[in-house]
Amino acid sequence: MPFQKVLKNKAYFKRFQTKYRRRREGKTDYYQRLRLVIQDKNKYNSPKYRLVVRFTNRDCICQIVYSRIDGDHVMAAAYSHELPRYGIKLGLTNYAAAYATGLLVTRRLYQKLGMDKLYPGVEKATGASFRSIKKFNKRRPFKALLDVGLYRTTTGSRVFAAMKGALDGGLNIPHSERRLVGWDDKEKKLDSEVLRKYIYGGHVADYMKELLEEDPEAYDRQFSRYKKEGITPDMLESIYEKAHAAIRADPSFTKKAVKEGVKRDAKFRTPRLTLAQRKERIAAKKLRLGFPKPRK
Repeated sequence: MPFQKVLKNKAYFKRFQTKYRRRREGKTDYYQRLRLVIQDKNKYNSPKYRLVVRFTNRDCICQIVYSRIDGDHVMAAAYSHELPRYGIKLGLTNYAAAYATGLLVTRRLYQKLGMDKLYPGVEKATGASFRSIKKFNKRRPFKALLDVGLYRTTTGSRVFAAMKGALDGGLNIPHSERRLVGWDDKEKKLDSEVLRKYIYGGHVADYMKELLEEDPEAYDRQFSRYKKEGITPDMLESIYEKAHAAIRADPSFTKKAVKEGVKRDAKFRTPRLTLAQRKERIAAKKLRLGFPKPRK
């Protein structure tokens, strides 16, 4: 039998270091984070700002964040669940919604800094390349680095839709166009018409039309909420155009009014049952599951 060196011996375990909690949980890539957060020595303690883009099952989250020793600080944030206020009621996690959320967080940040008139971004999204350029003897456009977290950076990914929305809003983000929808690897250039189509939800409209022709039952099932709201495939582009204009007109955050007499966390509380109610609930459950009645 050949000699096998024991690698995980006592000396190995004595110098073993436990990884950070969020690394153990698979939530943070610290190798990536270090490069996004670490401050340059010649910048005199000016922080690096990040455009943080995250997706949940029902929401798109965009934040402008900078890091301090006590943790991350959020300068501005926008969520796709705010988009119904601007007319986008459905499809809050698709490519077009991610673009609108990126646009919203940028315009909200510039409004907060008093730079919304200085860097208005593009008036109307065309899918063409756009970079904010410093105006002579004026403040520079706000610079942020794209932070995608653990999200896969594949061509056509929604995180780059949010980035494109932020770019069109006037944010300065170092980037390459090769991950945007419409990039052609052979010709090494971006097809702006394809990107424009996705920004205005054209890919969703095409799928709706195709499904409506081939399988109306599947369309009714999959797009039931669109049907309920009276949204047809031909209406999508105008909905997104109006939403972009409304975002640029008023990107400010409005807090939802709390109903009178209702506590904020009341909906998360389960009312406490009495002993008689608990016994009655158990008896009803046993009866539903077919348990034999107890002998008297």
